[in-house]
Amino acid sequence: MGGDHAPAVTVAGALAAARAGIPVLLVGNEVRLHAELGSQAAGLPIEVVPAADVIRMDEHASDVRRRPEASVNVAVRLVKEGRAAAAVSMGHSGATMAAALLGLGRLPGVDRPAILTMAPSQKGSIALLDVGANADVRPQYLQQWAVLATYYLRAVRGVSDPSVGLLSIGEEEGKGNALVLEAYALLKNTPGIRFHGNVEGRDIFRGTTDIVVTDGFTGNVVLKTAEGEAKVLFGWIKEALSSSPLAKIGALLVRPALRGVAAKLDPSEHGASVLLGVKGLAFIGHGSADARAVEMAVRRAAEARDSGLIERLQEFRLD
Repeated sequence: MGGDHAPAVTVAGALAAARAGIPVLLVGNEVRLHAELGSQAAGLPIEVVPAADVIRMDEHASDVRRRPEASVNVAVRLVKEGRAAAAVSMGHSGATMAAALLGLGRLPGVDRPAILTMAPSQKGSIALLDVGANADVRPQYLQQWAVLATYYLRAVRGVSDPSVGLLSIGEEEGKGNALVLEAYALLKNTPGIRFHGNVEGRDIFRGTTDIVVTDGFTGNVVLKTAEGEAKVLFGWIKEALSSSPLAKIGALLVRPALRGVAAKLDPSEHGASVLLGVKGLAFIGHGSADARAVEMAVRRAAEARDSGLIERLQEFRLD
């Protein structure tokens, strides 16, 4: 029921995932969901689970505590009870995180869960975290997230020995604020990860490392800046390719290549971000998600389920 265009796009995305063979539980207002589904669900592995309440985008994440029948709480409860492998929400990200924390609990040894997103890079994609769960952090959080992200890439993406970069204002070990300096010392001595050292903002999308760790405030700004810049850049390209008759002819020649680039930069193709550090799978998508983004979010959740990620995360340790 969450998101700017729910339930129409969430139902459409769920139907697409179900057609691909992924069983889906749609959680929310039973009447509205059945109305959206109509006869399209016939023969598909899709089921409606009633939820009497919904936490709107303009409400507070703390409402999760006193509204157990909100759809995000019901979805997380399905995971807790083993009826679902993952909870996926396009709604209130703070409420989704709170519901997952309260309903699933933290992994032993994890102080704060982090939101990990896969972002496009020159070498394919990179794991960036935290992108919004924790604005104020401690050095040990970054250390924990580096280990969690390493487990994630090994299990879900098949990267056997991912490298970890710490986002800073310079590559040298002595560069950065107090948080970065202390986190650097911890990461350098953390077993089980391949610590590259500091990386700068330009290194993220070059793919200098497989993982980049930072605080949630900075990570969120980086992510939204990149998304905004991509839109502006394509706007400039479109304007340039329509500026003259000759440019329009050139546009016809480069259109297939540009479509490929646009697909790589399209947030819808990445689906949703995973909340790492809780004892279960929870995925948080964009509030502005379209049906394609919802479908891809469900696909990402299914990939994580099939990879055995949760079993791997049970091994989490820093010593």
